[in-house]
Amino acid sequence: MSETNKAGGLSGEDEVVDLCRELIRIDTSNYGDHSGPGERAAAEYVAEKLAEVGLEPKIFESHKGRASTVARIEGEDPSRPALLIHGHTDVVPANAQDWTHHPFSGEVADGCVWGRGAVDMKDMDAMTLAVVRDRMRSGRKPPRDIVLAFLADEEAGGTYGARYLVDKHPDLFDGVTEAIGEVGGFSFTVNEKLRLYLVETAEKGMHWMRLTVDGTAGHGSMTNSDNAITELCEAVGRLGRHKWPVRVTKTVRSFLDELSDALGTPLDPEDMDATLDKLGGIAKMIGATLRNSAAPTMLGAGYKVNVIPGQAVAHVDGRFLPGFEDEFLADLDRILGPRVRREDVHGDKALETSFDGSLVDAMQIALKAEDPIARAVPYMLSGGTDAKSFDDLGIRCFGFAPLKLPPELDFAGMFHGVDERVPVDGLQFGARVLDRFIDNC
Repeated sequence: MSETNKAGGLSGEDEVVDLCRELIRIDTSNYGDHSGPGERAAAEYVAEKLAEVGLEPKIFESHKGRASTVARIEGEDPSRPALLIHGHTDVVPANAQDWTHHPFSGEVADGCVWGRGAVDMKDMDAMTLAVVRDRMRSGRKPPRDIVLAFLADEEAGGTYGARYLVDKHPDLFDGVTEAIGEVGGFSFTVNEKLRLYLVETAEKGMHWMRLTVDGTAGHGSMTNSDNAITELCEAVGRLGRHKWPVRVTKTVRSFLDELSDALGTPLDPEDMDATLDKLGGIAKMIGATLRNSAAPTMLGAGYKVNVIPGQAVAHVDGRFLPGFEDEFLADLDRILGPRVRREDVHGDKALETSFDGSLVDAMQIALKAEDPIARAVPYMLSGGTDAKSFDDLGIRCFGFAPLKLPPELDFAGMFHGVDERVPVDGLQFGARVLDRFIDNC
């Protein structure tokens, strides 16, 4: 993209940083219920930016304040299947006292835009807005129709965002066969001659669970062999310390093969400690895709120090690999034992697609044009995205939010972490790549 478009306005590359900062300043903290500010203000902001360049966005509110924005861009060949570009506008909460710069300030410092959502995922929202606005102002139609979706509630499973739209307004996605979204297209520098860009082609499934143990209530001073807290804590301890077996899926095998070729050394998935040592900041991301997992995250029991409660409750974030859900649940019940009652708070499927086709080719071409040492490779995301909902409509989903990152940045640590930030030049790079990608999509 040039510095100015044909209509004389700012290019997407020039505008993306300000758009990202403005989005960050809109507090869209998602507490997992309806106690937060919601996404309505962000939905209106996005709609205004799209309407300014001639699109006709619509806002869909699934619950008071929980709003998503959708628009459709007509392509050169409307008979072709359409592409969906989706992003979420909600963010996880942040405690300002823990941050170097206020999490909702959108501060630019040390070459980065700081704030909650800088990488998860208001950066991609800003890239998409910037590129679309530039293309609309300069009259550059995409090769095919593109549906834009800026979604609520992804951080709590998407019930009031993507899932609501898929269930209640599936017509918005008529003709869409492929999609790109978050947590993919970011760089991992191998050496001065090679930079890998990880494109998400798979993601683990989820079982967010409530574990409950019933016991015998009584006085805290008396002997009680049926203490619900004791029983639950022992079960949670077993679960938290359990070492799940390595299971190498198709996507992980492909990633390890690509990494082995890049490093010039064979990688043994059974000896992943040595492999992960070579991955720097992305080791946490990749390591979590080798096994099923179950992380205890919340505990609750009792109401008074001298009363043994009759019930104790824990919450667990469970994630399973594609093709291994049954094994995961069986292992889970064996580890927990018969006294623990398990129920899902939220569950969703695992996804996996192949790393091929014209859309992947378009990613490769766009990355290579902006970074000559780029090589796109597939990987699995340990978390989940709104792709799970769109998969129900038969849409083939990829994670592709392109960023060229400095090798020293702990990118994985930015997600839901303190001092979340995205490099300014990474945002501008992403806007250029996304624009090229649309040219060839």
